[in-house]
Amino acid sequence: MERVVADNGVEYYRSRLIPVVHGFSTRSGGVSKHSHTESLNLGFGRGDSDDIVIKNLVRFADALGIDPEGVISVTQIHSSKIRYVTEKDRGEGFFRTETESCDGYITDSDRLTLGVRTADCVPILFYAPPCDSFRGAVAAVHAGWRGTALGIVREAVHQLINRGADVAELRVAIGPAIGKCCYCVRKDFYDSFCRSAGKVLTNKYVTPVREDIWVADLKGANREILIECGISPENIDVCDLCTCCEPTKFYSHRYSKGVRGTMLSVITMKKQEKR
Repeated sequence: MERVVADNGVEYYRSRLIPVVHGFSTRSGGVSKHSHTESLNLGFGRGDSDDIVIKNLVRFADALGIDPEGVISVTQIHSSKIRYVTEKDRGEGFFRTETESCDGYITDSDRLTLGVRTADCVPILFYAPPCDSFRGAVAAVHAGWRGTALGIVREAVHQLINRGADVAELRVAIGPAIGKCCYCVRKDFYDSFCRSAGKVLTNKYVTPVREDIWVADLKGANREILIECGISPENIDVCDLCTCCEPTKFYSHRYSKGVRGTMLSVITMKKQEKR
């Protein structure tokens, strides 16, 4: 995964595996002035005015070369629910009232940009190239611990395949998120994760470190589920940066005890210019 600093100062990350325009935002390059949201806060209800959030979105969109009014990012509900969205859904969550909450999107429209918001949870972007009569598609997923345990990435892969994607050609980028270095949890988390994900996955990615304390590796768990779905490990790019370890670069819910801004990860069908 590579770091990019745009001409307007916006810093973001992108994957060399994905040939369409996409990016995982950081907290750099925006206009937010509060200490906890400085500077590229892309979430409403965090202390910035709506106008400031929109200005930040415009700056992020300008850095990537996309239309800000085409971005969809609705309320996330920590589920495995994924919406297929079209041009009519442009702007939901930013410029238009949202119609349906979810934690992921799929589209084949090049006039729409999919966006998921995070501040420790795992943002995951998919690219499905064209094949036969399939025109290609992209997907974006918000995988918190509940979404991870419920297998939201499995749902994304299944929906892409059902639309005609070749699983052998899928490309996936797992963005910055809290790492197992910082994600300490207790038995109630272990039990809940186990009920949803099963013991095998849980015991591999929610591991004990001392009495009544476990550490959870959400990026690792999602990568394993993707491989189980038939995606080649070589086609999965995992960012090794931990949002909690680097609070000056990323917003972290855990580090800030909930007083923070929000990052946005986006993908569109628009082809990436040669680097």
